[in-house]
Amino acid sequence: MKFSTRELVNLAVFGALWGLVEISLGSVLHAINLPLTGLSLSVIGVMVASIGRLFVPRRGSTLFIGVIAMVLKLFSIGNILIGPMVGILAEAILAELILDAFQKPSLAAFISACAGSALWVIVQPFVTGILLFGRNLLVVWFDMLDSGSRLFGIPSQAAWGIVLALVALHLVIGGIGGWLAWKLGNVLKIRLGGNAPESVG
Repeated sequence: MKFSTRELVNLAVFGALWGLVEISLGSVLHAINLPLTGLSLSVIGVMVASIGRLFVPRRGSTLFIGVIAMVLKLFSIGNILIGPMVGILAEAILAELILDAFQKPSLAAFISACAGSALWVIVQPFVTGILLFGRNLLVVWFDMLDSGSRLFGIPSQAAWGIVLALVALHLVIGGIGGWLAWKLGNVLKIRLGGNAPESVG
């Protein structure tokens, strides 16, 4: 799909914002080893991309924003960049597919996109860890259980309880991010002289 010059400028701005979040905030959060860093960066990034969708409500716009952010991630400090870059692209693809399923931007669309993309954070270690870094499936599985056990205070033997808790947490935080993106996006659009789209869900 071809975008107008104005649309390309808007997409570049939001792509740069997502990339800046990954480069600056991501470096800080990883440096201090804050829990749920991946989830936080995922939700914030897809929030930015979703707001960008309000300004360019066309198929492919969310993916375009994600590709720009992924390219900018190359300028991040650190040696291992392929994992985060794959994460950004996967989140953008998921958000694009979910938003495309709705007729137009809406609260329900934003909540679904952010929540759905947040689940990728759980899945990614099984994809990049095994396919890109040669890790063993069981090692990745036990790492996830260990992290969940420490986060929720649940014995690591309660595997499915930990998995369900992680899924619920990611869906809730992602959903909150989607709600915030819808509200912030509408405020920003009105202040910049545009009309806020009417929510259909």
